[in-house]
Amino acid sequence: MDRIFQALADGTRRDMVERLVSGPASVSELAGSHSMTLQAVMQHLKVLEACGLVRTEKVGRVRTCAVQPDGLRLAEAWLSGRRTGWENRLDRLGELLEPDS
Repeated sequence: MDRIFQALADGTRRDMVERLVSGPASVSELAGSHSMTLQAVMQHLKVLEACGLVRTEKVGRVRTCAVQPDGLRLAEAWLSGRRTGWENRLDRLGELLEPDS
């Protein structure tokens, strides 16, 4: 879990994941939307792969990347659990701050 959030702490990697949510893309396609070298894009992808958010596959000379839904589900489940607690606390605070009728 820590590695997922550490990977998503970088804006470039978040952009890559957002792009891949809409479908697979080649490394060249991902690099095209960022002003960086293919080597730099590959380094970002290695981080995303290591934490289970992205998988890559090389066919011939083309490396294709796709999002791994299980990694995103893990992060979503953790956030969802925290959200419930936050909402409950805010509801209690609202009740305390509400003037008596």
